[in-house]
Amino acid sequence: MHMADALISPGVSGLMWAASAGALGYSVRKINQFMDDSKIPLMGVMGAFIFAAQMINFTIPGTGSSGHICGSLLLAVILGPYAALLVIASVLVVQALIFADGGLLALGCNIFNIGVIPCLLAYPLIYRTIVCRHITGIRLWSGSVITAIISLQLGAFAVVLETLFSGISELPFTGFVLLMQPIHLAIGLVEGLLTASVLILIKNARPEILTEYKDNVTKQRFPIKGFIITIILTALIIGGIGSWFASARPDGLEWSIAGVTDNELSVPAEPLHQTAAKLQQASSILPGYGFKTTAEANNETRSGWGEVNSGSTVSGLVGIALTLLLAAGLGIILKQRFKQRRTVTAKGR
Repeated sequence: MHMADALISPGVSGLMWAASAGALGYSVRKINQFMDDSKIPLMGVMGAFIFAAQMINFTIPGTGSSGHICGSLLLAVILGPYAALLVIASVLVVQALIFADGGLLALGCNIFNIGVIPCLLAYPLIYRTIVCRHITGIRLWSGSVITAIISLQLGAFAVVLETLFSGISELPFTGFVLLMQPIHLAIGLVEGLLTASVLILIKNARPEILTEYKDNVTKQRFPIKGFIITIILTALIIGGIGSWFASARPDGLEWSIAGVTDNELSVPAEPLHQTAAKLQQASSILPGYGFKTTAEANNETRSGWGEVNSGSTVSGLVGIALTLLLAAGLGIILKQRFKQRRTVTAKGR
């Protein structure tokens, strides 16, 4: 669901950048008010895990399409909605700058659709309403699946509306929405099931890590260092090797676009689009999650299942490292700001 700049006009881009920046700023303020130090180490490792998980596209049977999890709901349950938004934004920034996955002009849209909607809307209004702080498997499964489906439906519809209001791609609204919503319904179902599976594992190992359960559970069944190491190793395996087994089929957005037009979308000649394209070309050292010299050839010949791909392995490892550093760095900065604020408050008394 990563939007490209070819879909977005400068006006819509500016509006969505402002909306996403406002949501991020609000999240920073909330974190500064209610900092949970125990979440700082998890911000980096969970960001790395979600980056790796997004590299694995799974086939949607009978459609010729594929999808990948967004991970925002999983982050919100573990980190809380505000830290989760900062982490998923870190993932999207790394993807756009280093791997040219999603446009720079469209980055505000992508943060809003993939981060703001699930973290600040769906999680508090839907997931928490269903789970209601009761540690039961049924509530966790139903809350995860329902919230993931609604998040993906809202995000997919936001993509359609942003494209429509931009008016530069000439994609027909009706045809586009009739393809986007069903395919992301399937992707949302898979994301919900995968999210619930991970949460069940965490619930059994370290239930107090989950935001909804931390006040109800005091017994630590698995050392936090061991948990963090497990997550990092899992991310490295997924990003380094698991990416060889990702589906080569177009994702839900690409598939929907191909279903309503035979023309390949191109970046407009408008100066802002061209500037953004040049900046992204310069920053993306591993475009398309492959080496620059072979990226085009890899896209043309890759079978998508079990083929050893050094470009994707390097991309996975680089992306995991950069996301880990960025997300953890944000957490450390926020922790220092929180300490300074608390010190000033104490002196004022």
